[in-house]
Amino acid sequence: MEKKIQVRIFSDGHIEAETKGIKGEKCTDLIPIIEELLHAEAVQAKYTKEFYETEEVNQQQTQKNILKVE
Repeated sequence: MEKKIQVRIFSDGHIEAETKGIKGEKCTDLIPIIEELLHAEAVQAKYTKEFYETEEVNQQQTQKNILKVE
């Protein structure tokens, strides 16, 4: 899933921002960035089900063998 931030600005000035496709606590790293971009301060947080999921990370392990010939 593509990683997105959905921002809604209401007529009364109320702003809601929701991350999509970002699993785990990494979404909370975006709060200061969103606050700065919107010149706003977060006053309440609601976590989606993605917050409680873990992101699958594919790692490739490379092994280098060095042989010494005597």
